[in-house]
Amino acid sequence: MAATPPTLAPSASEKMGAPGIPARWTSSAKSGVGAALSPASRIWFTLSHGIVNEVYYPGLDSACTRDMGLLVTGPGGWFSEEKRDATHVIAPFEDGVPAYRLVNTTLRYRIEKRILADPARPALLQETSFTPLEGNAADYRVYALLAPHLVNAGMGNTAWVGEHKGKPMLFASGRGTCLALASSLPWGDCSTGYVGFSDGWQQLSREGGLGLSGQRAEEGNVALTGEIGFSSGNNTALLALGFGSTPDDAAENATASLKRGFEPVATAYVTKWRKWQAGLLPLDHHDASGLNTYRVSTAVLATHLSLARPGAAVASLSIPWGFSKGDDDLGGYHLVWPRDLVETAGGFLAAGDSAQALQILTYPRSIQQPDGHWPQNVWLDGSPYWPGIQMDECAFPLLLADALHRAGHLPRAKLAAFMPMIEKAASYVVRNGPVTGQDRWEEDAGYSPFTLAVEISALLGAADLFEASGMTEPANYLREVADCWNDQIERWTYVGGTPECQKAGVDGYYVRIAPVDASGAASPKDGFVPIKNRPPGDTDKPAEAIVSPDALALVRFGLRAADDPRIVDTVTIIDAQLRCDLPQGPLWYRYTSDGYGEHADGAPFDGTGEGRPWPLLAGERAHYELAAGNKDKAASLLKTFEASAGQGGLLPEQVWDGADLPERELWLGKPSGSAMPLVWAHSEHIKLLRSLRDGAVFDIPPQGVKRYIEGKIGSPLRIWRFNNKLRTMQAGKSLRIELLQPALIRWSGDHWQTIHEIDTAENALGVHLADLPVADIPPGNTIVFTFFWPDGNRWENVDFTVGIEELTRQ
Repeated sequence: MAATPPTLAPSASEKMGAPGIPARWTSSAKSGVGAALSPASRIWFTLSHGIVNEVYYPGLDSACTRDMGLLVTGPGGWFSEEKRDATHVIAPFEDGVPAYRLVNTTLRYRIEKRILADPARPALLQETSFTPLEGNAADYRVYALLAPHLVNAGMGNTAWVGEHKGKPMLFASGRGTCLALASSLPWGDCSTGYVGFSDGWQQLSREGGLGLSGQRAEEGNVALTGEIGFSSGNNTALLALGFGSTPDDAAENATASLKRGFEPVATAYVTKWRKWQAGLLPLDHHDASGLNTYRVSTAVLATHLSLARPGAAVASLSIPWGFSKGDDDLGGYHLVWPRDLVETAGGFLAAGDSAQALQILTYPRSIQQPDGHWPQNVWLDGSPYWPGIQMDECAFPLLLADALHRAGHLPRAKLAAFMPMIEKAASYVVRNGPVTGQDRWEEDAGYSPFTLAVEISALLGAADLFEASGMTEPANYLREVADCWNDQIERWTYVGGTPECQKAGVDGYYVRIAPVDASGAASPKDGFVPIKNRPPGDTDKPAEAIVSPDALALVRFGLRAADDPRIVDTVTIIDAQLRCDLPQGPLWYRYTSDGYGEHADGAPFDGTGEGRPWPLLAGERAHYELAAGNKDKAASLLKTFEASAGQGGLLPEQVWDGADLPERELWLGKPSGSAMPLVWAHSEHIKLLRSLRDGAVFDIPPQGVKRYIEGKIGSPLRIWRFNNKLRTMQAGKSLRIELLQPALIRWSGDHWQTIHEIDTAENALGVHLADLPVADIPPGNTIVFTFFWPDGNRWENVDFTVGIEELTRQ
């Protein structure tokens, strides 16, 4: 049994400094992430600064440790912590296998580690060797320091020194989950304590030893410390960190891994990864250091997959600026974002793993909300975390289904199982778009070029899926809506004649997002955009002054040609305002005045800051250059993309763009303190390798290209809705009224001198609509209309108007 000492008296806890300092996570700058490709394992691990960081169990949305590193003491009170004092080198066992060799070196010692997860059980194995470089082994004592943060919380944990079947072990429990740390060499002195007061780091740095007083620490921010029994005859120990629902389960898992031994476990681990990597397309690519970046990216994607919920994948096994984040920030990036999930599936598709991409499609089906939308992000069980609704996320799964269908992986028999999901999603998009409550950066509402591109291409893809299922009427309707929205992208998001145009010498450009004005229409030139994450008084900016690389999505999703003059002019503006030239090459900011990043002095983002360049955007720009026929530029940007990676080849969310600040671990062009790795970036990297091999953008949907770029198809109608009101429309077009419940529409084109009435009709997607025959009404006139609602037996008692204007080229 896992023997536990008696519960501490309150006075004893207080004397030890209970409950400890406020808990914090650790660096987000990971140098390695790994997991066994085995349902029996159920742990995921991360590395940085030469040590283990967060270990996740039993799902990859449940972080259970802060970190586990080594402390070294020597004669005369000498003290060292490997993560702070050593230089760190990391290398995978082999290409595409996320098991790692670490070497941490100081002038006085060298520590070598091999780290991986046991495929047979939830246990992490760390083989550790200690070599003195000055003096003799007997001069040093080496301690393991483990900080439990069970189930996403650093506070409220209990730790103790105990035993299992007569073997000493270190234990911790919290929120129904337990861990046990075992060693192949005998433990020497062991203790527990409260972080910042009585933990092993405090004891060893102050006193040079542990003492025996701290054998249990309850309900706090706790740490476990144990001396590893290195001797002159044995300088290698195997540490096993086991997890379970009880202390005995955790201890049994740790013991079983120790008993099996490192080499057999490593063979099983590596074999599974080799087999999976062997089934992928050979897109291998090496960076300047010789690292196989393709295999790094594919391993990152696979490492972020759930086992308990097949098809789910989190955005990153990291917590941005984790060293400044506590228990009030539960999620970090180990949550599922539908957008990131579909981007991840695209990476698997590009790498040739269509089975995994198809598996990913099953997860959105399981978490779709009754009205057809997907939450902003969710825990693995589908519980929403943040409350926003982003229309691109509601449309992205439709694009994935279409991509799988076009590639032959979703024939009609399989498609039938997904059609209920597709119908609900398409219905939600057409009923609630084109305006989004949040853009893809999860901030502002309005008309976003990126969101519009995703919505429109998704509706076209969904139309093909409806048609393939024999549902012609809703397919035609989706194309009509897509055509109508596509026809108005410029009206909604394109401006000309601004000071920015004059500075850059262009006619116009697409804005980042156009807010919705008081009448419910788009206002790209007149409205203001609230810039999030900025100090008070520095938030609202004119919409026309805010640009973003997001406009390139119009090309990426097949709605505009790469050489469209409006796109070319926008690229000029993007480069003038958002390009950042770094040692590795050019990167881009998300948008003008972005506030999501470190402060100017390098202090971590704390709700305000300054946005930094995103390597991901270099991948998107490379895809644009490839679409424009500039393959050499695309290949050059690939090098820049890869050179923005951190140690181990992991791609960060952002890189630092200021002078070096070594005290904050910030160096020009190197990863900042935000998320690393960013799975979305690694997926974009894989897609770019595939696109460059194919000589064409891998994931561009063909429907928009054929319909709008090649076919020049426009729309004969304009759509009015309560969530997308028209102020004006061009002469010669019909006016379609779309409502969410049946109504009688009373309307006039001559100020009520002549009155017309028409009933709405419900279509297959639950939209009640009627087309008003107003094409013959000349410019300068106004259409006026109101509604009678039979369900409530009442009139709207408000007149709505749409002005008729001259037909002009947009």
